[in-house]
Amino acid sequence: MIRAGVSSLGLKGASAMVAAVCLGLAAPQAVCAADGAAPDFPVLFDARERLPRPDLSVLLRLRFLTTTDFPPFNFIDQTGHLAGFHVDLVREICVELGIEAKCQIQAMPFADLQAALTNKQGDAVIAGTAVTGELRRSFAFSRPFVMLPARFVRNRSARLEGETIGALREKSVGVVTATAHEAMLKAFFPDLRGVPFDNRSAMLDALKKGDIDAAFADGLQLSFWLASDASAQCCAFLDGPFVSERFLGEGLTIMMRQEDRFLAEAFDSALAALSRKGRLKEISLRYFPLGLY
Repeated sequence: MIRAGVSSLGLKGASAMVAAVCLGLAAPQAVCAADGAAPDFPVLFDARERLPRPDLSVLLRLRFLTTTDFPPFNFIDQTGHLAGFHVDLVREICVELGIEAKCQIQAMPFADLQAALTNKQGDAVIAGTAVTGELRRSFAFSRPFVMLPARFVRNRSARLEGETIGALREKSVGVVTATAHEAMLKAFFPDLRGVPFDNRSAMLDALKKGDIDAAFADGLQLSFWLASDASAQCCAFLDGPFVSERFLGEGLTIMMRQEDRFLAEAFDSALAALSRKGRLKEISLRYFPLGLY
């Protein structure tokens, strides 16, 4: 998500960043909360920046491509209709740009999206595609509109002194081995004692039983687990969230063909407006039970 240039930070340094830094360019970054309140859905666009909005009146239609297998971002609902965060966001973008009558959205297998975009079967992909250097050589991207953070989650019965990551010093923190989250934990929180697990299910089972004090993993998946019957209300988020482009990627974007870069300008302008108006937050509350941040 956010470019991370620092190789490691101890607990003292990381805790200081929790208090002082909001989505800057060092790492790791903690999404900040005002006055100690729960972190809000972050505005990823500078309020002072005025983004150009190209004239889209010449467009005959604007076709978005997505998938059905990335809930809660895109899925088929109980009525058989395409739904999800991305679907609602597309509607809001089109309304903001004044082209809702020209917008369409179509679902297809994820593996077919790149070829479909290249072959002009659609004009933009919104499906959680990870931005890579290779893809940037062939496609253009909007700015990120959501960053999927890493989170610490603790067992409520664990004896911790405080509600920050400093309370995890000398405690056992589960992490799934050979993942970006394991690498991030080692790089940014070297003072914590990581306990490796082969998979997320085994880690969360150990956390629920109290075999470990806490765990570090994807914040979205953890939020759904915490809200589910599977967790039996055993656990809760602790500190954070934390984002790092170095380990977790640039975030969720919209992909389009290079020759259609003017669409990126239009999308950026609309996303900035929706973010500042709080519309992104409103959409997120429909789909994330405990919030991402």
